[in-house]
Amino acid sequence: MTSIPILCFRGHDESLDSKNIGNFIELIKFTLTFNDKVASVVLENVPGNAKYTSPTIQKEILHILTSNVRNTIREEIGDAKFCILVDEVRDESKREQMAIILRFVDKEGFIKERFFHVVHFRDTTALTLKNEICAVLSHHNLHIKNIRGQGYDGASNMREQVENMIASNEIKTGRGANQIGTLQRAGDTRWGSHFQSICILIKMFDTTCKVINPISEAGANYKQRGDAEGAYQIMGITNVLCQALQQHSQDLLNAMHLVSTTKSLIQKLRDDGWEPLLASVISFCEQYEIDILDMNARYTKGRGRYRRQDENLTMEHHFRIGIFTVAIDFQLQELKSRFCELIMKLVILSSALNPKDAFRLFKIVDICNLVKKYYPQDFTKHEQELLESQLQHYKLDVIKHPEFQNMSTISELCRGLKISGKSKIYFLIDKLIRLVLTLSVSTAITE
Repeated sequence: MTSIPILCFRGHDESLDSKNIGNFIELIKFTLTFNDKVASVVLENVPGNAKYTSPTIQKEILHILTSNVRNTIREEIGDAKFCILVDEVRDESKREQMAIILRFVDKEGFIKERFFHVVHFRDTTALTLKNEICAVLSHHNLHIKNIRGQGYDGASNMREQVENMIASNEIKTGRGANQIGTLQRAGDTRWGSHFQSICILIKMFDTTCKVINPISEAGANYKQRGDAEGAYQIMGITNVLCQALQQHSQDLLNAMHLVSTTKSLIQKLRDDGWEPLLASVISFCEQYEIDILDMNARYTKGRGRYRRQDENLTMEHHFRIGIFTVAIDFQLQELKSRFCELIMKLVILSSALNPKDAFRLFKIVDICNLVKKYYPQDFTKHEQELLESQLQHYKLDVIKHPEFQNMSTISELCRGLKISGKSKIYFLIDKLIRLVLTLSVSTAITE
């Protein structure tokens, strides 16, 4: 996406004798040199109350522009289902804010993610978050019943609060099983403050290996080499999955199989990886005559005069349980949170709609199960029966049609159905496709 330069309305010192009056007024002055008529009606040549350089007036102008943008986004959404993407941010004064982005499929079949609002809040309790979200949506006549998912970019605390709020029925978002926490694009999303560093390392795996390998071979001390070797092993396991999830278009079934195998391999590393890792570090130390810690010695806590030995904790227990196991458990928990069974099943069933490889994954039974399991409130019993009939015709029509043979994404298929007019014939299939695209889980699998 092309970056758009931002021109600040105000400079730090806009007085007449200022040598750095600010970009906005400097640009106006530059424009005056080309047009005498403009020069005669701006800045010092206009009445004092019509300069539009007052902070109050400029904020009012920005407020009007902001309202117009939000109204345009609201018109784009119409009656469509949408997903809210939430992140917590801070302004210059370090005040907590909640950024709200709306994800939806427009009338032409394009996926849109629109930055919609920034809300200041006094705390991050469930009730406060609920009230703020509801207030924003209600003000713009966006019905909460049309929400079809929630996504969070690094706002781990906010995610827990809002999901607990939804689970306790404090906020209603529809009653279908599709109301679940959603998956973000791996590698581009912050998974949490403690996990940020490892995510960056995984994303830059090839470059990272070139740095870590020399460290693991010639690090300054045993701890540095041990940490590097352990990180290298973990990244080796997760790299295949992360690379697959970052591909522009992927085989969903294989991606989900990689999730399962990655969980299994990390669990195996947790259960059986400590002894080989320890043996590798000891072997290296012996080879280069480096002092080796006595793993049976008591672990010493604290610093300076507060240092004390823990009679019940050995050095091996500290390194194995307190560091090695904790780090792996954290990653396992992240994987299980991001790829729970409900989400994995949703992704697998949704893949039946993917037109990639001439609709290779198309299965009527999977599409019908997708509706029954995840969208029972969006399709009546009669519509579910009618959907199966439409899918029979769709199989012989759209799937065999030359115009649809070279499509590779669900979003492309959605636009193709709209352009060809077939969305009117297969309106229930079109409706399902739009629901699947609305969920932010599709960010990682369909675009």
